[in-house]
Amino acid sequence: MGSPQLPAGEVLTAAPVPLSPDRRIPHTFRALRHRNFRLFISGQIVSLVGTWMQNVAQAWLVYRLTHSEWLLGTTWFCSQIAVFALGPLGGLICDRYPRQKVVVLTQTLSMFQAFALAALTLTGKIQVWHVLALAVALGVINAFDMPGRQALVIQMTSQEDLINAISLNSAVFNAARVIGPGVAGLVVSAVGEGSCFLLNGISFLAVIFCLLAMRLPKFEPHPPAPVLQHLVDGFRYAANHRLVRSVLALMAAATVAGMPAFVLMPFFADDIFHRGSKGLGYLMGAMGIGAVTGTLVLARRTRPGGLERVMVVSGLTTGAAYVCFAFSPSFYLSLAIMPVIGYSVMRQMASANTTIQTAIPDHYRGRIMALYAMTVVGLGPFGSLAAGGIASHFGARIALACGGMLAIAASSIFAWSQRRLSAG
Repeated sequence: MGSPQLPAGEVLTAAPVPLSPDRRIPHTFRALRHRNFRLFISGQIVSLVGTWMQNVAQAWLVYRLTHSEWLLGTTWFCSQIAVFALGPLGGLICDRYPRQKVVVLTQTLSMFQAFALAALTLTGKIQVWHVLALAVALGVINAFDMPGRQALVIQMTSQEDLINAISLNSAVFNAARVIGPGVAGLVVSAVGEGSCFLLNGISFLAVIFCLLAMRLPKFEPHPPAPVLQHLVDGFRYAANHRLVRSVLALMAAATVAGMPAFVLMPFFADDIFHRGSKGLGYLMGAMGIGAVTGTLVLARRTRPGGLERVMVVSGLTTGAAYVCFAFSPSFYLSLAIMPVIGYSVMRQMASANTTIQTAIPDHYRGRIMALYAMTVVGLGPFGSLAAGGIASHFGARIALACGGMLAIAASSIFAWSQRRLSAG
């Protein structure tokens, strides 16, 4: 399979960025030679741990207030659905205005959201409708924040270090997913959920400071077009770009296929394996370890060529692992499968992100990365509804097996389409 190709006449350019004179940085972490990326990762390490703390504390708060599984799902739906509904608008904004300023604004608003949740909880005034309303608000903020951060990465590094930067960012995300829930459990048990929300709000100060400290090239947008025309042009570009279209379709299927594993994992841990919340923690921790390992291994690659094959192999491996987990008779066998799932899922996502970013011109980056966010995050609520519906009628094992078969089918179709593209 060939490397991603740009359309005729299109050239991907990245402005020069400050490099570290330190040549002792290991090859796996080579994107850290860029000062801007070092600042970004430093802020992300702090902020993402706080974000995962808030996610866990928020779920526990809703359950404590209501003891309703349905409201737990509703809260998650409220926090995600805006990414699907408003993602294109967020991408449009990121292509018309300086992305650094957009991300500073969204991170500041996220900080205020966390402080509002903390204030209501610590004063004892919190009600479920407050949580749902603030979850919707955070979803709206993320619809602009996600494409902004994704489009900003190449401005912090360079094209040759892009795959490394995306992989390291994914590794930090998954490391925070392992650390954050554990810290949240200790904080909630000691001083309550409100303190988790407060700590998350404070953690945003780190990433805001790091963003403001970056020295990025001046943003020079293309001549402004009417808003609707600019928006439609982004959709048209994605539809006409064969590689981008194929990768987005693959990731949409992968997101829906993965929802049974994430949504139904508590059921597997408690009702099937009878291991309770501790068993769930072990399963999710094992997946997080696999995810960090997978992205660090991918970070050693120096060229985007061959990433289509990584996506195919990772998708097939993920699908097979879902099927094996679905019919696993033993908790320990399932525990051994979880790192494989984490490893392959994150390698596929990081490869897809890099492939798209290296295939598109910068003036489309915000709108196309918004579509990418819609496929990997915005479709999640619909996938969770499908997973719940299948599980309620046929059982959790069948629902997860269906997800595995979808992942295998989507990866096989993607591989076939890439062979046709190479042959043509």
